[in-house]
Order: sequence, then C-alpha cells, then structure tokens
Amino acid sequence: MWKYFVEATAEIIEEEGIDKVTIRKVADKAGYNSATIYNYFSEISHLIFFASMKFLKPYTDEVPLYMEKGANPLEKYLLAWECFCKHSFRNPQIFHAVFIMDLGGQPEKLLQRYYELYPNELIKIPEDLKPILFERNMSKRGRSYLEAALREGYIQDENVDAINEMTILVWQGMLTNTLNNRRDYEPDEAMRITMNYLSEIVRNERVFDFKGNKYSLAENRQP
Repeated sequence: MWKYFVEATAEIIEEEGIDKVTIRKVADKAGYNSATIYNYFSEISHLIFFASMKFLKPYTDEVPLYMEKGANPLEKYLLAWECFCKHSFRNPQIFHAVFIMDLGGQPEKLLQRYYELYPNELIKIPEDLKPILFERNMSKRGRSYLEAALREGYIQDENVDAINEMTILVWQGMLTNTLNNRRDYEPDEAMRITMNYLSEIVRNERVFDFKGNKYSLAENRQP
C-alpha cells in the first residue's frame, strides 16, 4: 500500500506539478481515504520526498559516467557537481524537494527506506558511489568527494570545510533564484554560470585563508 501512495503522488507531480500535490488528490488517485495515508506518512513533505526520488534516476544513472571522465579526485568532484547542476536546474522543484525541503528529523532514514523499497534503481550505480548517494545532507555528500582530493594533496586540510560550504551555497543560491524567478536563466545557462563559480572556488582554494575569524563586524568596530 505504501507504494500505491508514492506512485499516485509521482503521477500528480508528472501531470500537474509538485506544487499541486495534496493529501486528498493522492488519496483519490490511490483509491483510499486521506486518513489511511497518515498511517504510512507522518506529513505530506515525506510523501513528496519519496515521489520526487523517482525522478532522480536519470541523475543517479548519469553521475558515474560523468565522474569516470575525471583524471584525479578534484576533477571527479567538479564533474559530479556538473552532473548534479545539469539535472537540478532542469528539475529544480524535484531537487529542492529531495535535497533542501524541510523533512523534519532523520531525513537520511527516508532515503535509505526509499532504496530498500526500490532496489532496482541502484543496479547501475558503482558500489563506491552508493554511500554518497544514500546521503541527503549536502555537506556530507560534498565532503566525501573532497576528502579524496585532500588525501592526494589537491586541496589543503584547513580549507576543506569552507570550500565545501561555499560550493553548496553557490548552488543553493542559484537554485533558489531559479525557483523564485529572480533570475531568468535557461537551465544550461544556470549550470554554466554555477560551474564557473564552483570551478574558480575549487581550483583557486590555495589563495584563500579561512583560519580564524578575521572579519570584524561593523557593530564591533570602534568609530
């Protein structure tokens, strides 16, 4: 029965859009009453999350192909971002639902639960990538890639966390602008602009110095 509701939600997303999903519509399409849904899902955001995951397969299938083109961990990291940007800017609402939307506590368990119920979606994914794809937390996903670059000396240890956070914030900012119609970018243009920023940040990380808190806030400055 759990799958009936997920499939019904996915159909509504495909036919009407993610913003049109309601408990009543899902219940009607699945052939059950609304109260039954709450026996399986504590809130509608969880239902939208699981249904949105079904639209991620083109991304999860393609990211290994992108990464295998990289000659070193840093190139693989940027290629992983390129694939992520390509798909996220083409489907911003889906990626927002999976990676940004507030799901309450323990979202990683929701991700694990999804792949337990749909194991066939992992068939084409290499074993070394599965732990990363099981991770919804963007900071943890990014750091996994960067740690390989750190081990081989491509980036400095003291900059890993800052680089990780900066790249995520750039992507989140562009995705938010896209969703809110703040920027009139085509998906490929949004990807190109974002990747230019990310590449410059990563390839020039040695000029940054993030140790300590050097910036003095105006409220703390003497007149």
